[in-house]
Amino acid sequence: MSELPASYKEFLADKSEMFVNTVKPVLQQSAADGLHGVRVVYNPGSTGHQAHLDETLPFGVVLEDID
Repeated sequence: MSELPASYKEFLADKSEMFVNTVKPVLQQSAADGLHGVRVVYNPGSTGHQAHLDETLPFGVVLEDID
């Protein structure tokens, strides 16, 4: 498994365990590919946060957005 870049580690630093458990697998996938950044979307209601690779973002960038 690839090491997470510093920007991803900094992004996760002050987040809750539940948030980290939701987002980290996608950050790890991004680090393994080394091609694209990650968009983290907040969905109101019970679904909460979701993350996905975003080919419009450069590798190492995490963007939080509202769905």
